[in-house]
Amino acid sequence: MPVGLIALALGAFGIGLTEFVIMGLLPEVAADYGVSESVAGWLISGYALSVVVGALLLTAATTRLPRKPVLLGLLVLFIAGNVVTALAPTYGVAMTGRVLAALCHGAFFGIGSVVAAGLVAPEKKAGAVAAMFTGLTVANVLGVPFGTFLGQQLGWHATFWAIAVVGVVALAGIAALVPTASGSVEKVSLRHELGAFRSGQVWLSLVITVLAFGGMFGAFTYIAYTLTEVSGFADAAVPWLLVLFGAGMVIGNTVGGRLADRAVDRTLIGFIAALAVVLAGFALVASSTVATVVALLLLGGFGFSTVPGLQTRIMTYAGQAPTLASGANIAAFNVGNALGAWAGGLGIAAGLGYTSPIWIGAGITGAALVVMLAAAGAAARTSRSGYPSSSAIAFPSDSVVPVPPRSGVSGAASGPRASTCSIAERTAAPASR
Repeated sequence: MPVGLIALALGAFGIGLTEFVIMGLLPEVAADYGVSESVAGWLISGYALSVVVGALLLTAATTRLPRKPVLLGLLVLFIAGNVVTALAPTYGVAMTGRVLAALCHGAFFGIGSVVAAGLVAPEKKAGAVAAMFTGLTVANVLGVPFGTFLGQQLGWHATFWAIAVVGVVALAGIAALVPTASGSVEKVSLRHELGAFRSGQVWLSLVITVLAFGGMFGAFTYIAYTLTEVSGFADAAVPWLLVLFGAGMVIGNTVGGRLADRAVDRTLIGFIAALAVVLAGFALVASSTVATVVALLLLGGFGFSTVPGLQTRIMTYAGQAPTLASGANIAAFNVGNALGAWAGGLGIAAGLGYTSPIWIGAGITGAALVVMLAAAGAAARTSRSGYPSSSAIAFPSDSVVPVPPRSGVSGAASGPRASTCSIAERTAAPASR
C-alpha cells in the first residue's frame, strides 16, 4: 500500500471523528450551554448541511488548483474549525466551529478519492478509495468510543482539542507522504468539470448513492431507540453495540473495495440487494438480542460495502472531469443521511414503533436496487452498441491513449487527431470498428 494512502486515511479518520463523536457528547454539550438536547442536535444537522455545501462549492472553487495543496488547505480549515469548537464559550460559536470543520469534509473526501486513485494501478483504484475511507470506518470503531470517554472524563472541549491534534498529524502526513505528482492536475475550467454532468450515468450514480446510503442511515439514526426499546438492551450497552456496527463497516469497506475493482456494477447490485434483505430481516428479529447483534454486524458490513464502488463508479463515468463529480457524490451521501433520518422519523411520529425506521430503510434501499439495475442495464446496452462499459473505461488521468486509425485511413493522412484521443472523447463516441 502506498504510504500516501495512510496519510489520506488519517485525514479521513479525523474528519469522521469530528462528524460522529458529537452524538455521544450531546448531553454534556446541552448541559454546558443550557440548551435542550434537540437544540444541541443542530450541531449534528448543521454539520451535515454544511458538508453538502462544502462538497459542491469548495470543490468547484478549487478545480483549477493542484490537488495536493488543496487537500492541505482543507485540513487547515478542518483544524481551525475544531479549535474554534474547542474554545467556544457559547453555543453560537460552537456552531460556527462545526460549520467551518464541515465545509472541508465533502471536498476532502471528493478530491482525496481522486488523489487516492492516482496512487495505484488502474485495476486497484476502488481498493485505494476504500483504503482512504478506512479512516472513516475506524473512526467509528475506535475514535468515537474513545472520544466520548475523553469528553466525559475531561470535558467535551478536550475531545475537540484531540481532534485538532489528529488534524495536525494528518496535515504533516499528507505534506510528507503524498507525492506532489499525484496531487497535480491539469488546469481545467469549472465548465470542463461541469461537463461530467452531461452523462446520464453520473446522475444515476448520484441517485443510487442517495437511496443506498439513505436506507442504511434511516435505520441507523434511531438505532439506540431500537436497541433499548425493542431489543431490550441496557443504555450502557449501546456504545459497545455500536462498536460492533463499526467493525462491520471496516470489514464491508475493505471487501467492497476489493470486489468493486473486479466489477463495479455487479458488486453494487449484490451488496445493495443484500443490504435490503438485512434491513428487512433486522426489522423482523429486532426483539431478539442475539439476532440483533448479528444484524448490527451485517448492517454495518453491507451498509458500507457499497461506498468504494459508489465513489469509483461516478469518477469512472465522469471521465477526465472527476473532481466535481466526486465531491457531488460525497454531498449525495449526506443528502441520503438527511433523507433516511427524515423518513425514519416520520415512521416514529406516525406511531409505527421503533422498528419502522428499519422497514422504511429497507424500502429506500429497495428503490436504490431498482435504480442500480436500470443503470447497469443501460451501461451494458451502451457497451454492446460500441461504447465502453464502466469496467472498460480507463480511470481519469491527464494522459492520452492511442487509438488505431480508422479503417481505410492511414495514420499519416489522419494526423494526430485521428491517432490519439482523450479518455473523455473515447467515452463520448462509439469506438471504431
